[in-house]
Amino acid sequence: MSSKETGSNDEPMKASRRSFLKYAAAGAGAAATSAGMAGNAAAQEAEAEVAPTVPAEIADRNAAPLPKIEFPMTGANLFGRACAAEGVAALFCCPGNYNIIHAIADQGIPSYSGRHEGAMTSAADAFIRATGELAVASGTEGPGFTNMISGLAAANSSRTPLLLVASNMRVSMDDTESAIQVMQQQPLTTGIKKYGKRLITPERLAEYVGYTFRQLKTGIPGPVHIDFTAEVSNHEIKSEAELGYYGDSGLYRTDSRPAPSTTDLTKAIDLINASQRPMIVASTGVFYSKAWDALMSLAEKAQIPVVESGPTMGKFPHNHPLSASAAPDALPSADLVILVGQYCMPSAGEYAFGPEAKYIRIQPEALDIGRNMPINVGIVACEKLALEALADMVRKTDRASWINEIAAARKSFQAQNDEYYRIGSGYTDAVHPAVIAKELGDFLYRGELAPEQTTVVAGGFGIARYTRRYLEAHRPGQVINGAYQFGSIGPDVAYAVGVGAGVQQGAGVQASVKGSPIINITGDAGFGFTGMELETQAKYRLPVVNIVYNNNSWGTWYSSRDLPRGAQLHLFQENLRYDKVAEGLGAHGEYVQTPDQFLPALKRAYEIAAEEGIPSVINCQAKKEFWIREQYEPGFLGKVEPGVMSYYH
Repeated sequence: MSSKETGSNDEPMKASRRSFLKYAAAGAGAAATSAGMAGNAAAQEAEAEVAPTVPAEIADRNAAPLPKIEFPMTGANLFGRACAAEGVAALFCCPGNYNIIHAIADQGIPSYSGRHEGAMTSAADAFIRATGELAVASGTEGPGFTNMISGLAAANSSRTPLLLVASNMRVSMDDTESAIQVMQQQPLTTGIKKYGKRLITPERLAEYVGYTFRQLKTGIPGPVHIDFTAEVSNHEIKSEAELGYYGDSGLYRTDSRPAPSTTDLTKAIDLINASQRPMIVASTGVFYSKAWDALMSLAEKAQIPVVESGPTMGKFPHNHPLSASAAPDALPSADLVILVGQYCMPSAGEYAFGPEAKYIRIQPEALDIGRNMPINVGIVACEKLALEALADMVRKTDRASWINEIAAARKSFQAQNDEYYRIGSGYTDAVHPAVIAKELGDFLYRGELAPEQTTVVAGGFGIARYTRRYLEAHRPGQVINGAYQFGSIGPDVAYAVGVGAGVQQGAGVQASVKGSPIINITGDAGFGFTGMELETQAKYRLPVVNIVYNNNSWGTWYSSRDLPRGAQLHLFQENLRYDKVAEGLGAHGEYVQTPDQFLPALKRAYEIAAEEGIPSVINCQAKKEFWIREQYEPGFLGKVEPGVMSYYH
């Protein structure tokens, strides 16, 4: 069951073994029914041999020659050159904004085209969350751009350094109401971006390239939205001299990071030394500053437990004795909470810490420190530099009783999960979410696979309340929390495109697991939003196992079931075959109707992903009534923020 690299695209897409055998058997059965139907059976057999295939242009895309880009060059090519120089690792787009997407692809930057601009924005967001590298999402004016808004908002809430580029009207056509040229984009992204600009002056393009990457690579991260008018993207730049100092990234931005002040560090050390039950919350800034080694040094020296928050998990390994991510009962006991890189601060009461806890907050900008929650010490610094300094200054401490309390809380949490599995496995006429959660966790972390191997997109709504309790992260970027802060519905299949691309490339922190299959968890409601991106997974040979929790309803049904007229608004048709949709899109399909069928289906899908690079859908047939505790214990579960149970934080 060990994985192998699946990034090559030099073979046409093959039908999955299960699909081919099923159709072949159907053809044989029809032929046996009546000699008069022999022609029909032959037609069915011929149909069984037809499968989605990858066009040669896609299969051979990495072997295609790159054009030589030199002066004089267009503004689009200058921008593409800058993306390559600044380390952009991937482009996600749909056709449109042609000058820009072709210029980026012509630089050899791995490029992926999907079915929907919004989904590809989510794919770019997830790629960055999973790898720590930069990515571009592209759209075109009008409907293409407006499709991207939700994905951009989710990226903004997660503080993702996403570069969104879009085409825009010609300056010469301003105020003409010429079809989609009427779209004014920058006002639409107000409040959901870090920086934005409509480029209308061709001679200043190089300057604004500098602004763009300075915003992406400096300070607290966030999305940058750039609009290219045709006059700018088509403008001819004759020589390097026209760029001024904006031709050199070392002249328009710095890689320096703020160091912590001695005064603030001393105050923090005094609080840590006086604390009996300190806890670190490791969040977004720990990931982007690559501070996990410094975090480990501080935690181990001072014996401070660590709980994770943020859109990316694995900054502190969940199997470490100091990990409190799966110890929710211990959180209220903390008397000091050290928030590291917690860029989006939940309001007081949203985190499970007690009202008497004191707080230290560490991040590279001061403006947000003290927002939503009072802070005893604020440290304005790069998270990595601050953690390194604290690790040097803090005294070695024995907090055995506090660590024992964490261990007891983990044990209690595991016992609760085991009881949920015992109850859920007793429902034999459908697949209970506890069965999916427990058996998925055992397969990933306690079986033949290395526990650190498989990257997971933790999506879905109701199903997430179960699966997150069992997911583990043993390395940076191993679990992607799709719902972080914004809680958007349905990006999960698109997120899996971005994560799958990152693992396929071995980009950034995914280098150690290059080519491995990934797992994506979603629901039947969410599947409807980005399910067509299964075709994108299939055509790029992204080895994704998509687990769809199919309970025939929106997750809101359980709280609306007693409304005589309103309940129907929360329902779908029952027993929908998402697995057949997958087969038609070039993926492998499994329909799981009973608990005993799930694990074998998971093993088959993972093996197909590892050996053939083919994505799968495991359609898990459940019941909407599983959310009703009075009928089916344990019902719809709650959440605790932060840690593995968290949903929004």
